[in-house]
Amino acid sequence: MSDETPQQPSPPPPPSTRNLRLVQVMTVVIIIAAVAGTVWLRENEELVRRIAQSPFALPALFVVSVVSSATLFLPVPGLAITTLVGSIISPLAVGIVAGVGQTLGELSGYMAGYSGQGLVNRTQFYERIEGWMRRKEKMSELVIFALALIPNPFFDAAGMAAGALRFPAWKYLVAAGLGKIIKNILFAYGGALSLDWIARLFG
Repeated sequence: MSDETPQQPSPPPPPSTRNLRLVQVMTVVIIIAAVAGTVWLRENEELVRRIAQSPFALPALFVVSVVSSATLFLPVPGLAITTLVGSIISPLAVGIVAGVGQTLGELSGYMAGYSGQGLVNRTQFYERIEGWMRRKEKMSELVIFALALIPNPFFDAAGMAAGALRFPAWKYLVAAGLGKIIKNILFAYGGALSLDWIARLFG
């Protein structure tokens, strides 16, 4: 009988110094811009509602969706806005635009994890997600997809874990994008059917 213990997966190699500095700078800039955008959105909620009823609704929704997902744990009612706009124009278009915008916004969490910024405490949930993704790399896409699909406040931790583990960015974007697009389409149709309680519950 062998006494050998199973080897733990080796940590991912560090990025080059140049790439690391570039990602760190970009991460800080994105998060500062997202926080500023969050403050503006909360102080101009009525203006946001008027824009949602204008011809600029979809471009504005895209920008708001990026901001709502880039702030790293700061509450922004992204799904509530999706529901609102979905009650006015095509829910399918709204869901796709909002889902794509939110996916791009989630790159802030991925970049923070990749660069080791330490912008969030390594909570027990984060440690669990990172450890699970490290041990079961082939299932990482499913974990990211499921967390993106289900309304929850923990997706930023999954994005940071994916970045810290150097999970391929394109795979991260595809898995997160599929989950977020499906989720936003459902919320947009909820708005079209006047299911406002959905936005109040999760937004």
